[in-house]
Amino acid sequence: MAQIEMRPDSHGKVRDIYDCGDKLLMVASDRISAFDFILPDEIPHKGEILTRISAFWFNRFKDLMPNHMISCDVADLPEEFQQYSDYLAGRSMLVKKAQTVPIECIVRGYLTGSGKKTYDQDGTVCGIKLPAGLTEASKLPEPIFTPSTKAELGDHDENISFERCCEIVGTDVATQLRDASLAIYKAAAEYAATRGIIIADTKFEFGFIDGQLTLIDECLTPDSSRFWPAEGYQEGSVQPSYDKQYVRDWLRANWDMQGDAPHLPADVLEGTSKRYQEAFQIITGTEFTPMKESNVSA
Repeated sequence: MAQIEMRPDSHGKVRDIYDCGDKLLMVASDRISAFDFILPDEIPHKGEILTRISAFWFNRFKDLMPNHMISCDVADLPEEFQQYSDYLAGRSMLVKKAQTVPIECIVRGYLTGSGKKTYDQDGTVCGIKLPAGLTEASKLPEPIFTPSTKAELGDHDENISFERCCEIVGTDVATQLRDASLAIYKAAAEYAATRGIIIADTKFEFGFIDGQLTLIDECLTPDSSRFWPAEGYQEGSVQPSYDKQYVRDWLRANWDMQGDAPHLPADVLEGTSKRYQEAFQIITGTEFTPMKESNVSA
């Protein structure tokens, strides 16, 4: 299963992007990042799982919000990529080009992570005042939109207020981002609840295609979201999750965040892969089976 020999036109922490004229080919690798570091090891099947979960949500919400997905079928790829179809099956998505909005659109429905840290300091999350008495994993009265800057590779995203978001992209675009993000989150959280999943928070990216705000990049994956099992949920304690928290916890316990990131032990790699597969199966309602050439779908 040969990987692509061509150099990507751009790449992020996880995805490689190839310019195909009026389209882009997004290829999700098995790389994993944590604390804005790209780790030296890969998580088996991770890229395929991320792509197929995104495709599931894009299809589910296509009437709620337009998205950039054209096809996940390797048969639809440009000719020069056909020789890599075994590698690309499941992990590649042909998309429309968009003018990217330089904002990470984060929605939080529960108090945890960096939001919990600032709440403990001054009772706010990204400048939004929250009720007193909340604790770890508390459900918020209403989901909140907490944008951040979109950092260059190697830099750190910075949480910003909605007012600062308006300064960066304009009030009209910022309002569209906020309203779209909250609408998608609420619809996703409602669906996920029927599957026994709590979506604690998530991150969206948007761009403009033909003047219309469009959902791009990935959507509601274990890399961009915190998925908690509803069974056993208990306010006041850190929740188990179907994401890379397993990797973050190991790094916190075994690395001082200085120098190059360490290699992950085999049990952490395998355990993380299993969590990603569980997330896929619970969300989509189908068993995860790695794709082969052709017949690619979510």
